[in-house]
Amino acid sequence: MAGLMTSPANSTKRIMTVFGTRPEAIKMFPVVHALRAQSGIEARVCVTAQHRDLLDQVLDIAQIVPDVDLDVMQPNQTLDALLARLVTGLGETFDREKPDRILVHGDTLTTMAGTIAAYFRKIPVGHVEAGLRSGDIYQPWPEEVNRRVTGVVADLHFAPTEAAADALMAENVDPARIHVTGNTVIDALLATQAQLQARPEIAAGLDDLATRFAGRRIVAVTSHRRENFGEGMRNIARAIAQIAARPDVAVIFPVHPNPNVRSVMDAELAGLSNVAMIDPLDYPHFVRLLDMCELVLTDSGGVQEEAPSLGKPVLVMRETTERPEGVAAGTARLVGTDPAQIVNEIFSLLDDKAAYSAMSRAHNPFGDGKAAQRIARVIADAG
Repeated sequence: MAGLMTSPANSTKRIMTVFGTRPEAIKMFPVVHALRAQSGIEARVCVTAQHRDLLDQVLDIAQIVPDVDLDVMQPNQTLDALLARLVTGLGETFDREKPDRILVHGDTLTTMAGTIAAYFRKIPVGHVEAGLRSGDIYQPWPEEVNRRVTGVVADLHFAPTEAAADALMAENVDPARIHVTGNTVIDALLATQAQLQARPEIAAGLDDLATRFAGRRIVAVTSHRRENFGEGMRNIARAIAQIAARPDVAVIFPVHPNPNVRSVMDAELAGLSNVAMIDPLDYPHFVRLLDMCELVLTDSGGVQEEAPSLGKPVLVMRETTERPEGVAAGTARLVGTDPAQIVNEIFSLLDDKAAYSAMSRAHNPFGDGKAAQRIARVIADAG
């Protein structure tokens, strides 16, 4: 979209990219590299480490050493306690670093906290992956409110799709402030695929599972959404057990470390020969898993964008999605958390070649792998 602002000639802007979770790191590392390659920008990186170990895996692969690491996580921390630590820690960082602009991503507590701390200091905010809306403040929770708050404050909105841009304009955001870029996760996916082709050994940790499940049709599973904690997570586990009962199927499930996920899955799935519950994967291994699998069962957001790029149908274990473009394009389907519906939908795809082909060949609406370059150019030209 049009409407770029012009910055003073020969000025160097200090741009601080702020993120804290593994999904954010995956989607922001292409942006960090693009900013570092862009003339007129001094790129700084602040991580909050909402996901400590999972975040560090991505930073290592992406070869990014943060300038600031707040390391905010504590055991059994409530959302409001975490938000308070984030706002004060980021505020102190901005006071010390004095960025000309911050960039946040998506919908985490780090995103909202960084936005609020910047607003208190009148620092402009750019929002990467802006405009995603489910229409329900409790689906997903608390992410829907996190991104809406950020959308109110940000002055640059990097929408991944035209639908996201339309959602922002429906909220009276100035169209001149909206830039449709594609989603940076496609940049990350394509860059990692290239790495895997050049150096397959970086994802050799799945070799044993590839051998163990040779000849079986692999269903990749991810699940961690707060709104599914409790009965929803138990239903998901029961569905996985039924899916894995098919002799031609194997399930590979990188289990999130949150005890609300792991304890349920251990109770329901431990000992099933066709289910591999493994530790969370670094990004190259996850990309290899997407390549190995036949389809994806997930309640996460980014996988809805990544899997279609590799031609893998996505069944979304949620009632709503802030990525309706995938559903509209036919790359994703909402299945909720009812075990019978999940099992029926998966078996339909496994048994009906035409249905599978229709999803696997549908156009991926989420980008072409050049989103980060577009974002860096806008930031360089913005006032």
